[in-house]
Amino acid sequence: MKPKALIPFAIFLVLVVFLAIGLTRDPREIPSPLIDKPAPAFSLPQLAKPDQPLQLADMQGKVWLLNVWASWCAACRDEHPVLVEFAKQGVLPIVGLNYKDKRADAQAWLKEFGDPYATSIVDADGRVGIDYGVYGVPETFLIDGAGRIRYKQIGPITPEVLAKEILPRVRQLTGGQG
Repeated sequence: MKPKALIPFAIFLVLVVFLAIGLTRDPREIPSPLIDKPAPAFSLPQLAKPDQPLQLADMQGKVWLLNVWASWCAACRDEHPVLVEFAKQGVLPIVGLNYKDKRADAQAWLKEFGDPYATSIVDADGRVGIDYGVYGVPETFLIDGAGRIRYKQIGPITPEVLAKEILPRVRQLTGGQG
């Protein structure tokens, strides 16, 4: 066989290897470049009090969750009861980032399904979501007292994710509390 004839075969083998590696990866596991980096700053109006903005600096010194949600999001509806139950435990504050939603729709949704959030802030144009690298809703970020992102959950928080991923990290960040 001529060496030139081996080139397409070699390219084919390389592509097969890359495909095989790609098939072994979990498609829900998208690494975030923001892990262990400072959370992007924001100043957004609160859903319930639009004249009182919340800033990242207001959360300084607290371990907290930033949960990106929207009233139009079907997966948020699945996640919501888990957040409501978790909020009742008072482990840490949950701040909702209402993403590309209408204020009235968001308020009605929380009234109907319960409000697990210490507060919700309104990201009407999605710019803060872009700063946080949001791929879609829901997404949740665990942020430490120094304002660094320590974990990112893409997709709904389930009881399993809460128990196996979030709570152990919260305990680590709070010195065993949580």
